[in-house]
Amino acid sequence: MTDLPRRVEIHEEGPREGFQIEPGPIPTADKIRLIEALAETGLRHIQACSFVNTRLVPGWADAEAVVQGFRAKPGVHYTGLFFNGNGLDRALAFKDKLTINGSISLTASAGFTRKNLNRSPAENLDAMKKHSALQQSKGIAVTRIGVMAAFGCNYQGDISPAEVVSTLRDGMAIAEQTDAPISLFSLADTMGWATPARIERVINEVRNHWPDMTVALHLHDTRGLAVANAHAALKLGVTEFDSTVGGLGGCPFAGQPKAAGNICTEELVLLCAEMGIETGVDLDALIEVGRMAEQIVGHQLPSELIHAGSLDAFRRQAA
Repeated sequence: MTDLPRRVEIHEEGPREGFQIEPGPIPTADKIRLIEALAETGLRHIQACSFVNTRLVPGWADAEAVVQGFRAKPGVHYTGLFFNGNGLDRALAFKDKLTINGSISLTASAGFTRKNLNRSPAENLDAMKKHSALQQSKGIAVTRIGVMAAFGCNYQGDISPAEVVSTLRDGMAIAEQTDAPISLFSLADTMGWATPARIERVINEVRNHWPDMTVALHLHDTRGLAVANAHAALKLGVTEFDSTVGGLGGCPFAGQPKAAGNICTEELVLLCAEMGIETGVDLDALIEVGRMAEQIVGHQLPSELIHAGSLDAFRRQAA
């Protein structure tokens, strides 16, 4: 049984996720150029930067300069990632330019919690309770619970649907304690363990417990299954996906420095188009931006489309 959506919402994370992992410094002007080009493709959600510890993520030491520098396109929501009060304050300095969304960020894997955050799960729950309260005290509604390593973990192995549900229950408990109006669960395949079967099992189990909650996916293409996983999710009616142009990015703490990054935005757009699902994105324009991204980072990116072109481009030639 399938429940294909009529339209999906794509959250482009190429600038933030991509430039945080590149070994060489990317010029601020190039980051701005990519952000502005993405906004011209029809994308309506762009994660522009990361307000994180610049010692741990030096690729985003220029976050303020990037946000100050890009020209915001009307109708496009630009966001910046933050994990603590300092990052939130840095983001709030640009509240007139950025859409600032509150969230509770958890991990289904205790091993990855320690590796990524240097905290025990209990310590992280306490930190997220304080962070949720802090966000709300500054006027930021906390509407999202994110779960990293929701499908498996390089440090812990398989993650069961029950463990994902348990993690979400912890998040909902924090939300209740801090009066956070949660409306979305974001499940992240941080280290590329998802398969179509895992996608189905986890989403179905989550919906068994929270049937009215919106579920979004953050997919990585570590083992080449991101598009297959998106296809499985689309058949379940999932309408919101994170992706990165050209397949930029990857988690710097996932233990696989040579692995592919996120699902490629252009491949997700192509999949949706061929299934009759609207995205509002000009695929040929997006492919050109992917080629720009490849030129900026100076090495080949995982996307096949930026090398092969779209099907419509060849259909026009054959007409």
